[in-house]
Amino acid sequence: MRTFTLFILSGLLGLNFSCKPKVTEQHTSENPSSPPNIVFVLADQWRAQSVGFLGNKDVITPNLDSLAKESTVFHNAVTVMAVCAPWRGSFISGQYPLTHGVFYNDKPFPTEATTIAKIYKEAGYETGYIGKWHLNGHERGEEPFSARNQPVPKERRQGFDYWKVREVTHNYNNSYYFDEENQKQFWEGYDAFSQTDSAISYINKNKDNPFLLVLSWGPPHDPYHTAPQAYRDMYEPSALSVRPNVPTEFQDSARNVLANYYAHCTALDHAIGDLLKAIDQAGIADNTIFVFTSEHGDMIMSKGMLKKQRPWDESIKVPLLIRYPEKLGKGTNVYDPINTPDLLPTLLGLSDLAIPGSIEGKDFSSKLMAGDELGNEAALIMLPVPFHEWKFLNGGREYRGVRTKKYTYVRDLLGPWLLYDNEKDPYQMHNLVDMPQFSQLKNHLDGLLNEKLKATNDEFLPADEYMKKWNYLYDRNDSIRDENYLQINR
Repeated sequence: MRTFTLFILSGLLGLNFSCKPKVTEQHTSENPSSPPNIVFVLADQWRAQSVGFLGNKDVITPNLDSLAKESTVFHNAVTVMAVCAPWRGSFISGQYPLTHGVFYNDKPFPTEATTIAKIYKEAGYETGYIGKWHLNGHERGEEPFSARNQPVPKERRQGFDYWKVREVTHNYNNSYYFDEENQKQFWEGYDAFSQTDSAISYINKNKDNPFLLVLSWGPPHDPYHTAPQAYRDMYEPSALSVRPNVPTEFQDSARNVLANYYAHCTALDHAIGDLLKAIDQAGIADNTIFVFTSEHGDMIMSKGMLKKQRPWDESIKVPLLIRYPEKLGKGTNVYDPINTPDLLPTLLGLSDLAIPGSIEGKDFSSKLMAGDELGNEAALIMLPVPFHEWKFLNGGREYRGVRTKKYTYVRDLLGPWLLYDNEKDPYQMHNLVDMPQFSQLKNHLDGLLNEKLKATNDEFLPADEYMKKWNYLYDRNDSIRDENYLQINR
């Protein structure tokens, strides 16, 4: 029987790809054991406010709620950039978006990067990926979104060998993928269920050997109304509560969105239950690390907005659980913030693997194993280039900020923009940034942000500068802006 298995449900991190990884001192354990398996399950656009174990009384997530009682629960898991491809680039590489270069959806992640699969493969692991990829991208001058329906070349799979992948789709009930030989295959029914069945098969076939498996679901990303009917029937919109920061005129719309969004969440919770049961039946549950998280959240009409990229908690905070009884115990809570680039080095630390020098995130494995807080005051949040649904004409703006255990502070190109005391104002309805009595706090948080920017070599330039540096073109009319766009809704 295998001794350890590592299971993770999440969304992705970033890398330095120009040099050979530099090996740092490895973790050692008193009782050396078999290498842990890694099963990484990624949900897309599942916000932290929409799970039962973090206090939501409307959403039905019994499997996650039970899992939380056995896990380390992260109350402030913060996505470095609240949008799909940048998060994924930062997860697989452990780098920040302006290092690996994917700070805009559908731009190509560097082929030569050092990634999670390459690292574990070099350590003797089998590697597999199932579901949504969103890191191949299209080259300069190609039609926007053209790569979403095309196979990913073998050399662009970043070290993953077992391959059942679609670059991007949000048609969850008529979904296809490409296999290892780039042959088109179809998922039967609701694709998350079929993808989970495939993951279970992979686990059963590889349970006696160390493996890394990423299972990447598309839901609960919109379209919201496409969950299986049985799960939609579980929710009556009029019975659902909305967050107090949803304007009155949007509350009925928010309830209708929530009913369908929760239906996806409950369907995925069912899949999680199937996956956990399969791991138990495979005989590897006792020493399994199980992590659940997502790429980013969804505003769902908070502040009158939908979807992501915004600096508010509904967009930047994600659920994160890590269950690893062998080293972490059970039922613990972590309140210090953890950021996307920190996930990969922390996993490597828990796996007793050396951490390449290209990785910019922090390894918190020792803190977790000791049962301590992380000692991390702030997580970085950013939007170097607004695009798509939050492009300039829709109010998007460049920003950098920090999310601490208690505060959110954000600057745009004009200077300090947002300051919230999230303990006293959990719905972020009172911006303190221009109040003189909070100037000392603002200066402290601004100093923290400056430290983060210096550490990541981020000069906080206008969006056009980054597009030029990486030789990217804006998609369609993303670049169009009013000359006074920064002052809009200021």
